[in-house]
Amino acid sequence: MGRIPPDELERLKREVAIAALAEARGVVLTPHGADLIGRCPFHDDHEPSLVITPAKNLWHCLGACQRGGSVIDWVMQAEGLSFRHAVEVLRTDAVAVAAASPPGRVKRSTVARLPAPIAREAADHEVLQQVVAYYHATLTASPEALGYLERRGLRSAELIDHFQLGFANRTLGYRLPARNRQTGAALRGRLEQLGLLRASGHEHFNGALVVPILDEAGHVVELYGRRLTDHARPGVPRHLYLPGPLRGVFNVQALAGAPEIILCEALLDALTFWVAGYRQVTASYGIEGFTAEHLATLQRLGIERVVIAYDADAAGDRAAEALAPELAPHGIACARLVFPRGLDANAYALTVRSPAEAFGTLLATAVPIGPSPPPRRPRSIAQPPASDVEATPASSLPPPPREHVTVMEPTLSLAADLSNVAAAGAVAPAPEAPSPAAPPGPGADDLSVALGDREYRVRGLGRNLSYDSLKVTLRVARGARLYLDTLDLYAARQRAGFVRQAAEELELAPEVLKGDLATLLLTCEQRQDQRIRATLTPKPKTVELTDAERVAALELLTDPHLLDRIVADVARCGLVGETTNTLVGYLAAVSRKLDEPLAVLIQSASAAGKTALMDALLAMLPADERVTYSAITSQALFYLGETDLAHKLLAIAEDEGVSRAGYALKLLQSEGVHQDAQRLLRPLLVVNPYARALTFRDDRTRTRRDHLKYLTLIRALALLHQHQRPLKRIVHHGERVEYVEVTLEDIAVANRLAHEVLGRSLDELAPQTRRLLGLLDAMVREAGERQALARATYRFTRRAPAVRTGWSDFQVRTHLGRLISLEYVLVHRGSRGQGFVYELLYDGQGQDGEPFVMGLVDVEGLRASLRHPDDGNFEGANGDFEPPNGEFEGQSSPQRGASEPRVRGGEIAGDRRDDEDFHVAKCDSPENAHLDGHESAESYVPAPRSCIDASSVSSLAAEAAEVRR
Repeated sequence: MGRIPPDELERLKREVAIAALAEARGVVLTPHGADLIGRCPFHDDHEPSLVITPAKNLWHCLGACQRGGSVIDWVMQAEGLSFRHAVEVLRTDAVAVAAASPPGRVKRSTVARLPAPIAREAADHEVLQQVVAYYHATLTASPEALGYLERRGLRSAELIDHFQLGFANRTLGYRLPARNRQTGAALRGRLEQLGLLRASGHEHFNGALVVPILDEAGHVVELYGRRLTDHARPGVPRHLYLPGPLRGVFNVQALAGAPEIILCEALLDALTFWVAGYRQVTASYGIEGFTAEHLATLQRLGIERVVIAYDADAAGDRAAEALAPELAPHGIACARLVFPRGLDANAYALTVRSPAEAFGTLLATAVPIGPSPPPRRPRSIAQPPASDVEATPASSLPPPPREHVTVMEPTLSLAADLSNVAAAGAVAPAPEAPSPAAPPGPGADDLSVALGDREYRVRGLGRNLSYDSLKVTLRVARGARLYLDTLDLYAARQRAGFVRQAAEELELAPEVLKGDLATLLLTCEQRQDQRIRATLTPKPKTVELTDAERVAALELLTDPHLLDRIVADVARCGLVGETTNTLVGYLAAVSRKLDEPLAVLIQSASAAGKTALMDALLAMLPADERVTYSAITSQALFYLGETDLAHKLLAIAEDEGVSRAGYALKLLQSEGVHQDAQRLLRPLLVVNPYARALTFRDDRTRTRRDHLKYLTLIRALALLHQHQRPLKRIVHHGERVEYVEVTLEDIAVANRLAHEVLGRSLDELAPQTRRLLGLLDAMVREAGERQALARATYRFTRRAPAVRTGWSDFQVRTHLGRLISLEYVLVHRGSRGQGFVYELLYDGQGQDGEPFVMGLVDVEGLRASLRHPDDGNFEGANGDFEPPNGEFEGQSSPQRGASEPRVRGGEIAGDRRDDEDFHVAKCDSPENAHLDGHESAESYVPAPRSCIDASSVSSLAAEAAEVRR
């Protein structure tokens, strides 16, 4: 039985007024506050005990019966009906039914409350037609049945109306009088005799989609039912027919005058062909359901060729092979339409984008089977025009043009003597090879090879997009004799079988055919390799900007306040206060055009706006330069081509979370300025002439990992501003290399972003630990000023902070240990291995609680040094300089010697020296525990901060060559 949708029940409870039903039964209602009261009709009531609440459309009896509920409960009590029957009454005219009902409560009604859909005096075919009409009306109002057709790709209004599809939901019996009534006994007996009702009174097709089968006069002669659920209890059949022998031929009206037809195994498969535009289709009643009436109808209509479209399984193959010899003696040729293994027509249509085009391809390559009937020249089943095919959920593309469809060839047996056919001139000439400019059709992958007096034709090469198999349909002809088979050329057993059978049919030596197959195999391998390479080669998409779009994009890229405009545009989407995250994400997107792009992981609490931020940034990128997944497995990226993600942004995130910003995102996308600007960004090389002056600590584990991120951030900033910088060129080994240079402003912005994204805040420290850090900073600063020492050369023991602070040794050891673990303090081994001394790495930043990264270059100090250069490497007063010896920034890995001098912000690294040449001035102050370099052992973390060197021009040329590749 069809389930009543909850929405339908709620609609009836809301729209059918209980007060109207009560008054129709003669109950006098009077207002009582917000309610209506009256005498209850379901018991002997002398005082008003029935209370109806119109606002909620509920009723309740406060008297003897104590009943109540919704409008459905009222009809069940008043009419003595079941729940389902009461719903059907409410769906029609419940008020009229109530007015015609006797007063009082009815325990069980035997009088029909609804009009019967059939006439008692109607003929059998008229009764069937009336039942079909009732089932058809039921289907059009049943979400359950329509949903089933939707899932099967058959929800077509034209299909439903043309074939009068219906749905049996057990409501037919509610419209019939009970069996104890004379009229009810007659009607029910009639329906039982026709097979529509069972002896128990239940509907035979209950819960099934009903397909009527008409004769040529339009009378219903058979009904087919397909249950909507595949999870019924064991023993319940899914396919139903009227009792008795199977009658009729499905869609017989469309078969008249058609020399060729399609024969399916089931009616739903035939409906699938019909909705795809192939109207000359019928069906047998299962693999053993091809009846004598089918055969007689095919003979009477003059059908010349039948394409058997049975299921692609063992049972379907056996049935097709048995049917072909049965039709051949009657002059009907047969061909086997081959679906992918395990699929039928309906299942196959649901797997393709355009069923019309896919069916056309399969029909064009149908394999002839069975004995050869007297030769004929049948017309082909043509591709349906677009106007005949109604769009269905299974097809998202319109049907292809008619010129893409290959005409079906005449029927030929697998090994037939064609001498009589050739004499009759019925064999069509071989089709010409398509011109290169023609669109590829089903025959575009055909291969014809002539070897001596043998002509080979290979079909199906286009289906082999893997090097693991080479399955083709191979035909060989020699004179008037022919052999055809489907085989995998990589399977030795199948090749041997082909050679054996073809040698027998063509009267050739097997060795000749073996040599031919070797030649064909090599030729097919070459064609297959070309096909696979062409499929895997990415198709570049070139988007041409209009003049107006280009001007607007350049105006954005040349704006001196470009970064502010990016933040403002993202803020329009509702993402306010996300300046740092916006810029870092945008620069990460720009870095996709670099050889080593940035990767960004957005982390926050749930519903904090992670997806909204990501979608806002993605909206600024062209659709063809971003690849978005909601989830991805660890192996998925290995299946992509080497260049599929070249200079593209890969985004992985959840699908939900941006509903509130959806409108603003659409506006941002529709404007398209940022997307056009991104198209104008070229993947240029970036040279950092300030590479020698940059500093970044490498004596801390975390900063060693962040080093490349910092350099890539600078390069991304320079790349984003490429239209505001002069484009420079250099010729190296005969190749011209173009690049842009980093400016101090890029470094300043990168420093600010690095502090906020890569830095650490002092607020993370415990109060006492932070206090000790401040005391150590003051102690080192005062000692450095007093003794004229750089901070990097000052060492202290654990006793020094204890004396200065007055803390116990336990307190100093505890909090100093925390600073060491967080890498604010570096441990060195003392003199001759006795004890330890400490170096303060912290340089006084972050006192206001803001995050910071220690050791970054002071841009203003660097700028000041450029204005007053005392080093020959710097030139000019405007901050520009050329690196010495023509060196540029190359690979950004930290470079350091064993004991380089440590670099502080604003200081320029001197020349490198070896360990034996590196000495620190000895200080006589007892507070400074630093020892001479010759006497001290290595530190536990002996890695000094790095001085970033630049690479050579050869590295730049290599990078340019890689970019071009």
